[in-house]
Amino acid sequence: MMLGGLALPGSAQAAVPAAPALGFTAVDKSTDDYVHLPAGYTFSVLYALGDPINTTTPAWAGDGSETAESYNYRAGDHHDAIAFFGGDAASAQWDPARSDEGLLVMNHEALTTIYLHQNYDMNAAPRNGEQVLKEMNAHGVSVVKVKRNANGSMRVARGDKLNRRITAQTPMLMRGPVRGSRFAVTKYDPTGRKARGTVNNCAHGETPWGTYLACEENWAGYFGRGASDNAARSTADVTLLNRYGIGQGAGGRHKWHTVTDLPDTGERFSRWNASVTGTSSDGSDDYRNEANQFGWCVEIDPFKPVSTPRKRTALGRVAHEGAWFAPAVAGQPLVAYMGDDSRNEYVYKYVSDAVWDPADVNGGYAAGDKYLDKGTLYVAKFNNDGTGEWVALKYNSNGLNSSNALFPFTSQAAVLVATRLAADSVGATKMDRPEWGGVNPLNGEVYMTMTNNSQRNGQQNAANPRAYDADTGSYTTSQNGNVNGHVIRWRETGGDHTAMSFNWDIYVFASRAAYPANVNISALDASNDMSSPDGIWFDPRGLLWIQTDDGAYTQAVAGDSTATNCMMLVAVPGEVGDGAHYDVPTATGTVRTYVGAAPGSNLRRFLVGPKDCEITGVCMTPDHKTMFVNIQHPGEGGTLPPTLSNWPEKETNPSSTARPRSATIVIRRLDGGEIAVA
Repeated sequence: MMLGGLALPGSAQAAVPAAPALGFTAVDKSTDDYVHLPAGYTFSVLYALGDPINTTTPAWAGDGSETAESYNYRAGDHHDAIAFFGGDAASAQWDPARSDEGLLVMNHEALTTIYLHQNYDMNAAPRNGEQVLKEMNAHGVSVVKVKRNANGSMRVARGDKLNRRITAQTPMLMRGPVRGSRFAVTKYDPTGRKARGTVNNCAHGETPWGTYLACEENWAGYFGRGASDNAARSTADVTLLNRYGIGQGAGGRHKWHTVTDLPDTGERFSRWNASVTGTSSDGSDDYRNEANQFGWCVEIDPFKPVSTPRKRTALGRVAHEGAWFAPAVAGQPLVAYMGDDSRNEYVYKYVSDAVWDPADVNGGYAAGDKYLDKGTLYVAKFNNDGTGEWVALKYNSNGLNSSNALFPFTSQAAVLVATRLAADSVGATKMDRPEWGGVNPLNGEVYMTMTNNSQRNGQQNAANPRAYDADTGSYTTSQNGNVNGHVIRWRETGGDHTAMSFNWDIYVFASRAAYPANVNISALDASNDMSSPDGIWFDPRGLLWIQTDDGAYTQAVAGDSTATNCMMLVAVPGEVGDGAHYDVPTATGTVRTYVGAAPGSNLRRFLVGPKDCEITGVCMTPDHKTMFVNIQHPGEGGTLPPTLSNWPEKETNPSSTARPRSATIVIRRLDGGEIAVA
C-alpha cells in the first residue's frame, strides 16, 4: 500500500533552478504509419538509410541495388543515438553555442536486412559476400554537416569535407589497460594494439572536450564459434565466452564468418569466427580473441575526418548502452554513468584519475587519452532501504584476483575484459535491462531506464520490484516479469558524483493506464502512459525526454483494447525523495520500493512514430529551436511484399509502396519558438 511522504536519508539539498513548464497539448496514441506531433509543430526528413553524404554517390534507389562499396558514403541503417556539435569547416572545431551549423553524429545500430538487399536469403550458408560487405558498411557511425535554412529547417551539406562514415571495417586503436594485453592479440595485430570496426552501436556519450563515444551493445551476436571449440580453450576462456553469450556452436546473427576470405579482403569475413583455428598458443594466427576487441566505448573526433577512432577499454566491456557524463567541474575527476543492456545486468560508473581542466575543450584524442585511459570502474548495489553503494572493479581489490572462484583476474585488463564476471563476483544488483541514462543539469541527479525484463522469474528486489502478467496486469504465480519497465534515479551523497554512496527512488513506473493501481504505481493516464522506456535525454533546460522501444503496448491485450506505436514523452522530473515508499505485491507477499511523486501533467506524450518503429536518439541545437530525433526500423517485422510500413515516403505519398527506411527527422515549432515550452 502507498504510505505517507518519505524523506530518504541525505535527501535535503539546496534550492536549484526550476525547469521550465511544458507548453503543449499531449499527443494521442496512434497505430498508423505517420509521425504525430503536437499542434503547432512540424517536421522534415533529414537523413535516411542510403542517403549519400558526398556528391558522387548516386541517390538511394529503393530496391536494394546499391553496392556494398557505396555504403562507405551513404547513411547506414537503424539510426540510433545522435548528437549535435555546433561548428563550421573553417574552424574545424566544436562551438558549444552555435545552432545554425554543425555536425550531426549518429550511430547505425543494426540492420533490417530484408529491405537492405535484393534477393536476400536469410538462410544462405555461406552468405553472399557482397551482401555481407554491404551489411558491415551499413553499421557504424555517420558524421554529417548540417546547416539551418531560412525557415528554420535543416539540410545535410552533401559533399562537406567533414562528412564521414565509420563502419564495421574502419581501422581503430585499442587504448587503456587492455591495449597490448593477451586478450587483444589477433592475427590482424599480434601486438594487441590495433582493432577493426565497430558494430551494434546503440546509445552514446558526449565528452566534455567535444568528442563522441559510440557504444557497442549486442556485439556478441555477430560472432560464430565451432561446435567443438571448447576442447581447444582453457576453462577460463570458456567461462568468459559463455558469460558474454558466445557459446560453443554459436551461429552468428548474420553468419558473416561463413563467407570465404579472398586475397583482397584482409580476412574481413573469417575474423567473425571466434574459434581456435590456428596452432599458436596466444591467438596470433587466428581470431579467437577478436570478440575481446568489442564491447567498448569507441571515441570519435567528429572534426578530424582522417583520424583513427579509439576503443576506451578502461570503461569496461559489457553490452554498452551508452556513457553519460556528469557536468565537468574544474579540478575534479570526470564521471560517466553506463548501463549494460541485458536482462539482470548492472549499472556502472567510471571516475577518471585525471581532474578536469577546461583548457582541454577541443583537445580531441589527446584529452581522451588523459581522461579515459586511466580511472576506476565501479558497479552499483541498490540496497532495499533506498540507499546504494558503488563497488570498485579493480584488480586485487574486492576479491578480484587470480584466486577468484568465478574467473582468474590476473590483471586490470582481465577485470575489464571480464567486467560482467567481476560485477558478479562483488554482488552487484541485477537490474531490469539498464539502458539509457542522463544527468539532470539542474540538480545533478542521475536517471537510467530499466526497459523491461521478461526473465525476472519472481526474483523481485526493491529497485526492480514488479513482476506481473502482461495480459491482465495481475500479480500471479505465473507472472512473467517487468512487462513495461521503469526509470530509476539516484542522488550521489553530498551531490558529489565521485561519492561511493547514493540514495535512489523510481521516477516513473511505465504502465498501461488501464492496469491496476499496484502495477500503474505512477498513476499514468491517457496523456502519458507508455511501455518500455529506452532512450532518455536531459536537455540543458532540465527537461527529461523519454523514448520507447516496445512490444508490449503495440497490441491489445485481454484486459485493454488500447494499442500504440512507440513514442517520445517529455517531463519536468522532480527530485529524488519527492514521493513515498510503496509495497509491491509478489507471489508470496510484498517487496518495498521507493517511488517518486506521480508525474501527472508534468509528463506528456510529445511524439508518436510510424508502424513497427523504435523512437531512439534525440538532441537539440543550443538555442532549443531545432530538435533531431531518429525513427528506427519502421516496418521491421514486415516482408517484401508487402511491407508493414512505407515510412517515410508515406508521409508525402499516402499510397506509397516504398520500402521503409530508418531516418533522422528535424522538428521545429511553426512560430520559431523553443521546443516543448510555452
